[in-house]
Amino acid sequence: MGLGTTAAVALTGLTGHVVEVQAQLAASVPGFTLVGLPDAALHESRERVRAAVLSTGIAWPHRKIIVNLSPASLRKSGSSFDLAVAVAVLAGAGELPAGGLHRVVHLGELGLDGRLQPVRGVLPAVAAAVAAGYSDVVVAAGDADEARLVPGARVHGAASLAEVVLLHGGELRHVPDVEPVRPVRQSFAGREPGDLRDVVGQLQARTALEVAAAGGHHLLFVGPPGAGKTMLAARLPGILPDLTPAEAVEVTAVHSVAGTFDAGGGLVTRPPFEDPHHTATPAAIVGGGSGLARPGAVSRAHRGVLLLDEAPEFPARVLETLRQPLEAGELVLHRSGGATRYPARFQLVLAANPCPCGMASVNKGLDCSCTPMAKRRYFGRLSGPLLDRVDLQVEVRPVTRADRTAGASGEPSDAVARRVAAARSAARERLAGTPWTTNAEVPGGWLRERLGPGRAVLAPVEQMIDRGALSLRGADRVLRTAWTLADLDGAGSPRPDDVATAVTLRSRGNHG
Repeated sequence: MGLGTTAAVALTGLTGHVVEVQAQLAASVPGFTLVGLPDAALHESRERVRAAVLSTGIAWPHRKIIVNLSPASLRKSGSSFDLAVAVAVLAGAGELPAGGLHRVVHLGELGLDGRLQPVRGVLPAVAAAVAAGYSDVVVAAGDADEARLVPGARVHGAASLAEVVLLHGGELRHVPDVEPVRPVRQSFAGREPGDLRDVVGQLQARTALEVAAAGGHHLLFVGPPGAGKTMLAARLPGILPDLTPAEAVEVTAVHSVAGTFDAGGGLVTRPPFEDPHHTATPAAIVGGGSGLARPGAVSRAHRGVLLLDEAPEFPARVLETLRQPLEAGELVLHRSGGATRYPARFQLVLAANPCPCGMASVNKGLDCSCTPMAKRRYFGRLSGPLLDRVDLQVEVRPVTRADRTAGASGEPSDAVARRVAAARSAARERLAGTPWTTNAEVPGGWLRERLGPGRAVLAPVEQMIDRGALSLRGADRVLRTAWTLADLDGAGSPRPDDVATAVTLRSRGNHG
């Protein structure tokens, strides 16, 4: 009887758990049994492993093979266990020296020809292995660059199972000549953000965009078609500061699990940008899939921007799913394979027409062909609880002839980004020692305490609460915006003008 043991990693969301892969080979009726709560894809690894071993030139052991994935109570999914299963079986058959393999993590999918295929989630898997004390990791050649981003990992990239056998001191009758499989992945960040110098006019909207970037606030643009709502919103990522090292690792891990990360450029250091189409399903937005849920658009936009263009065209079910991540900054998704937790602290940008035809705010509404009921029904798709969570709500007017004559005279993104970076730095200094990094994350009570004797500046906000014009949540968001305005001006705390401007930036004119 032979026993071979090595290690792999099971991912639940971004959390990795080291799994001991044990293979026992007994002199009995030949068979291959896999136990330890594997999913369908992992069950199929039996056939992939058998074919890969034969393609490598090693005789398949005609014995009863039982592979156990420990801990058995933890659900395992995906094809990343293929390599570990093959190594454990070969060690149990005596084809590999068994000593030391139990301290090596193997991650990779096997092709029928023995080639190693890249898999998703290598970065968080390797990070979990290193945190658990496993420094040596063997991955597919296409995943080696990503795995090496984890400090403390000794990474061995292999193009095939044959290379892994030779790496561990095994012998082959012949070494198959195979090319490494490179991952085919899309860019993580979507389209280029563009430059603010391209925007003609729209002073108030540009101000709102700068305030949103400086404080991490959510933003709503309402205006007719062609006014520049989408153009402005798409330029928000260009004025956001680079991610901190900790944020870069967190964002990169999300995109690694989602399969949208290209390790050629190193860690993701710029805020990501997601702009799903209005036909997207709730699963596409928040995450879904059979077994364990994959990250959706809100998690891929973590520490970046989620733009919902033509927001009222999104189904109500999709829009309402945003309320939890907007408050909590994370998502917990329950599927048949278990619960997964993904971070989702993003900046939401909504762009909307005031009515189905879009002309309600043009020429005093005289060109609008929509009935009053159609207007209410259209904009009413953005529910009150959702809009109450949006700090800045700005009306975008059509560009005038004077604006067009003056040309694109606005500041470029670089100049705005410098002011945003200075404001963010001031906020970080003030919030040092707290779990928050931007004004948009800070509870209103903490900010009010910081005002001290200066709480008199909130008198207009208190009056709006008494009149029912502002909810308590809305009042907190006005205060957060006022702090951001003070940071942009280099002031130590909000002044009456900052509070008045924060109220104006939430008013959205007469629409909604």
